[in-house]
Amino acid sequence: MTAPGPQDAYRSNSVGSRKPTPDTRTTPPPPHFPAAVAAHKADEPAPSDHDLTVIVPAYNEELRLPATLEGLAEYLNRWGIDYRVLVVDDGSSDGTAQLTGDFGARFSTISQQNAGKGAAVRNGMLQATGRVIAFTDADLPYDLDSLRAAYGAILDGPCEVVFGARDLKESSVRAPRRFLRTLAHWVFRSAVQFLISRQVTDTQCGLKIFSRRAALEIFSRTTINGFAFDAEVVYLTRRLELPFIRVPVTLINEYASTISLSRHAIPMLLDVIGLRWRALRGDYDLAPVALPVAADSAPAARERSAA
Repeated sequence: MTAPGPQDAYRSNSVGSRKPTPDTRTTPPPPHFPAAVAAHKADEPAPSDHDLTVIVPAYNEELRLPATLEGLAEYLNRWGIDYRVLVVDDGSSDGTAQLTGDFGARFSTISQQNAGKGAAVRNGMLQATGRVIAFTDADLPYDLDSLRAAYGAILDGPCEVVFGARDLKESSVRAPRRFLRTLAHWVFRSAVQFLISRQVTDTQCGLKIFSRRAALEIFSRTTINGFAFDAEVVYLTRRLELPFIRVPVTLINEYASTISLSRHAIPMLLDVIGLRWRALRGDYDLAPVALPVAADSAPAARERSAA
């Protein structure tokens, strides 16, 4: 069986014709950043720290991404915090990279060669400048009230990582799920529980939130470029002893997906087995990562009250 290429790690749709004026920054392909490299980057002061950065990894999302960006803008503007939205274009062949040009200075895009969702999220996390950094999927599958609750939890401390969790009893589903997708999720979750973590049972929920310190500590060490990167994030959160909580989510949109048992479940399982093997061999460098001056700064009381 042939393993899927990086482009398979996205829910893709056909190319549209809408191509607005570009407003993008281009970056080289994102290799794994060793801790030493991340430390060097972290020593450089961020040009403009703000309250929240939302990372959106995207591959050929020209049709769906505009609605997601509109939804984020509406919610975050109403919320009233100082935010940025950073789209990481994973080598799209359509107009994905140009879409943020229509949404103002708070929205931007970085582009990389096609490497996979895990690589795209890593790239965004290591370049984001928000004091709190989140990522979600390009189809905006979850109600954003969960993002707001997670943001407040990080501000209140001591938690530094918040995982959205579809398996909490308070979570709800407003979108139908396909049987095969549900089956694949169950198989993968069982493997992760056995090999990686019994505490975080829904590793694949596409809503995760981090303090900036936690984001740098975790994503400077991740190595998995595909879907299973979430399991590595959970492993590193626990291994680095970063305090975390899980929050309920409301699934409002689950677009037809390219995820399948034949093309993705097996490669994901192999990635998790590889993760466990690297962990047993002690391959992860857990030396402290130097942080930007403002990385541990909490947003001001004004933003705390807004949360």
